[in-house]
Amino acid sequence: MTWASAISLDKLRRDGKSVAKLGGKQIALFAAGESVFACNNRCPHEGYPLREGTLDDACVLTCNWHGWKFDLRSGDNLLQGDRLRTYPTKIVDGAVWVDVSDPPPQEQRARALASLRTAFDDHEYDRIARELARLGKAQADPVEAVNAAIEWSHDRLRFGMTHAYAATAGWMALYDQSSDAEARLVCLVEAIGHMSWDCLREPAYPFTPAIEPFVESSFLAALEAQDEDRAVALLRGALADGLRFADLERALSAAALRHYADFGHSLIYVVHVGRLTDRLGPPVEQPLLLALVRSLVNASREDLIPEFRGYAKALASWPKTNGHAAGGRLRLGDILDRSIDATMAAVGAHARDAAPEDLYRVLLGGNAMNLLRYDMRFQQRTDNTVAENVGWLDFTHGITFANAVRQQCRKFPELWPQGLLQLACFIGRNSPFVDKSVGLDAWRVDDRKFFEGSCLGRIMDHGETDYIHSAHLLKTFLAAREEVEDGLPDEAGAFVMAAVRRYFAEPRKRKHARRTAHQALDFVALED
Repeated sequence: MTWASAISLDKLRRDGKSVAKLGGKQIALFAAGESVFACNNRCPHEGYPLREGTLDDACVLTCNWHGWKFDLRSGDNLLQGDRLRTYPTKIVDGAVWVDVSDPPPQEQRARALASLRTAFDDHEYDRIARELARLGKAQADPVEAVNAAIEWSHDRLRFGMTHAYAATAGWMALYDQSSDAEARLVCLVEAIGHMSWDCLREPAYPFTPAIEPFVESSFLAALEAQDEDRAVALLRGALADGLRFADLERALSAAALRHYADFGHSLIYVVHVGRLTDRLGPPVEQPLLLALVRSLVNASREDLIPEFRGYAKALASWPKTNGHAAGGRLRLGDILDRSIDATMAAVGAHARDAAPEDLYRVLLGGNAMNLLRYDMRFQQRTDNTVAENVGWLDFTHGITFANAVRQQCRKFPELWPQGLLQLACFIGRNSPFVDKSVGLDAWRVDDRKFFEGSCLGRIMDHGETDYIHSAHLLKTFLAAREEVEDGLPDEAGAFVMAAVRRYFAEPRKRKHARRTAHQALDFVALED
């Protein structure tokens, strides 16, 4: 203990309250009957001085700025916010002494994690930041809070993995690249805040505890049949046998690409689960895999809707032997501004004699061109049909999905046909919603290093109210940067960087009140 003399007891009782600076701390002191209380003078909400607060007969101290209330006997927050730091006191020879020593780091860590859990469950963004800062101050690794948040959230995501985990992989990459304390805290708060938001007020949706010996074909069949219980039982069997993400990655990638499904999310999620398990280690592997399997089971099947029904036929006709295709090298002109079927046909026609990665680079360029040319009139219109509700995020997925295709199909080359044709589906699907008057020159990036720095500055202080938008800024930038650094030809790289530049620069309409009203009236008018 570290005791320090603060004030004479007579003076404190005469004034009722006082402030003393002890051991580098600003301590508020209060006389209440025969008792003396000491606490941090800064309200844990926003730091206003608690000496200016009001103490009632029940020893409840109210901060008069925002009404936070604290029991001075325990430090408990009666409004369920941050606890107030209190200090032991004693009277020695007519003077008030205060023990200003800090609890052991392990106790501080446990307290911060427990308080973080409360903040997480209520999605208290500011408090999440403070508790993470307290973890760092307690000499703990605040990254352990990310592991904890994954454990707290994985079974509260009703349909499985969301953008929260995918974005967390990106935030952790930026965390590791930065030495700035504020930037590193931003990364952790954004990751944990997004997880908190996605499971806010959601109950747990338990996974079956059953275990079945893992057989890859049975696992794929269970996913195909949307049988979550069997897929999870097989996954548990794999983990029980010592298999890890790397051992399951081929099956997960194959399941993600088996259909044109879930608008590319599934394969993107596979990549980010791999990155998170690499970065955070074994404690997160099972919860992340459980959430991923649930999302694969619940993935929507776009290849069953009319505009994508040609996908199965295009995949079935993909050439299986090398030969010579007419028409030479695939070019952007072969795939831009065409229908979905025509785009897939153009890719298939060049697949016999073109290397998959050559086709991939052209398809990435096509998706980048579409993002660059997004027609913003579609986000401004209020008389859209539902099929025309196309926004920036529909186009950014062409980049993030392409990034996932390159990585997974390099590892598992047998998946190239699915990955390439699904990239073609993205291009064809977005083609009707481009503004052909938008050109490369207006958005070309001449100084890539400066541009990337400005993008990172924007990401770290994005100002987005919706996590979905900040997540897409983050993931699109990182995916584009990875693709350029992988050695894209100059033309494709220029399109990718220009597309990201326009996406970051142009405004996004986040709520469509009048469009929603228009479509609701139209829908109800046609009801039987």
